[in-house]
Amino acid sequence: MTPMTKLEQIGMPRNLAWGYLGILIFMMGDGVEQGWLSPYLLEHGMSIQQSASLFTVYGITIAISSWFSGVLAEGFGPRKAMLMGISLYIIGTIGFVGYGMEKLDFPVMLLTYAIRGFGYPLFAYSFLVWITYRTPEQKLGRAVGWFWFVFTGGLNVLGAYYSSWAIDRLGYQNTLWSSILWVSIGAFLALVLNKDQFRPASETTGTKAGELLKGLMIIREEPKVLIGGIVRIINTTAQFAFPVFLPMYLASHGFTTKEWLQIWGTIFTSNIIFNLMFGFVGDRLGWRNTIMWFGGVGCGIGTLLFYYSPIWFDANFWMVLSSGVLWGGLLAGYVPLSALVPSLVREEKGAAMAILNLGAGLPVFIGPAIVGLCIGSIGSEGVVWILAILYFISAILTRFITLPNEQKKTDSLILTNEQHS
Repeated sequence: MTPMTKLEQIGMPRNLAWGYLGILIFMMGDGVEQGWLSPYLLEHGMSIQQSASLFTVYGITIAISSWFSGVLAEGFGPRKAMLMGISLYIIGTIGFVGYGMEKLDFPVMLLTYAIRGFGYPLFAYSFLVWITYRTPEQKLGRAVGWFWFVFTGGLNVLGAYYSSWAIDRLGYQNTLWSSILWVSIGAFLALVLNKDQFRPASETTGTKAGELLKGLMIIREEPKVLIGGIVRIINTTAQFAFPVFLPMYLASHGFTTKEWLQIWGTIFTSNIIFNLMFGFVGDRLGWRNTIMWFGGVGCGIGTLLFYYSPIWFDANFWMVLSSGVLWGGLLAGYVPLSALVPSLVREEKGAAMAILNLGAGLPVFIGPAIVGLCIGSIGSEGVVWILAILYFISAILTRFITLPNEQKKTDSLILTNEQHS
């Protein structure tokens, strides 16, 4: 049995295998500064407000780039969109490390880090569009599960492990310089060794400029795509809200910063495993059912359990860790959303993915914003209940995201019942 046949057996499209490996290596390079850049800047004289502004602008460009990735991938082809992503990433990194960090020039850092932020969504999410077009529908859940496995594994796991090794040996700035090497290797694998062919939709469906409008027009033509985008926002809102207030909450129950980091890191180590599992589960139990019950309802319950576990289990580290891992695993229950939403439309999958990708970028602001607006009046407990309720709402919303063939079956059943009554 050939290696490529084995890839197909585990759900990875063999024609895109090099692309998956490229995403893993690219995201590892992109993740080298996670966890240490903000403290580094504060130690070198920048204010908390400047650091917060830097990451806010970075988040804005990520959200914008996430939306553009879908329409650009469909209008110009994923290769060109991904090439644009790697170019902006390298330009931004050279400016940020070589000029901004070198002199701690805040305006330059703000501009160049923002440019860098356009990079990974254009590269990674454009490849996700590629997957949705080139994978048979019955295997799409597993294919997108593998995408989120390599994406999260590179960004949150390998990136963190590599930087913890590289900082001691290369220093902070050289570690950031080395990210250019890794993203370049990832781009070589995904764009050169990956020989799969993709024909841009714009060659057959209209002008390339028109593709940019489809990212907005699609929600009027197919409102279910908008519902999918809202569900995608809810998916990771808690992921970006938790780090804002949970470390202090856990500290009040006797947990150290090191223990918090161990918990958070283990959550996403488990998450990448569950990303694969729920890709398979979604293809078997149905994408919508998986999102509703494991993602929406499961995460709602898991959020409350994670928050109350220090109280219920007398601040037992292992019980709190287990509760967090459960939440992180159920977070992967939303993985089939990347298969469900593009399947709502026949041709304009890139436009549908643009809305979904925008939903992936917006929680960078929405999560911290919920905390900032609400924690002063209702406390951390109130914030957690808001996050849990949002998950339950997402389960209800998902109930209405029916595929065209499912809607036909429902309409036929209603008509039959009316004829018999």
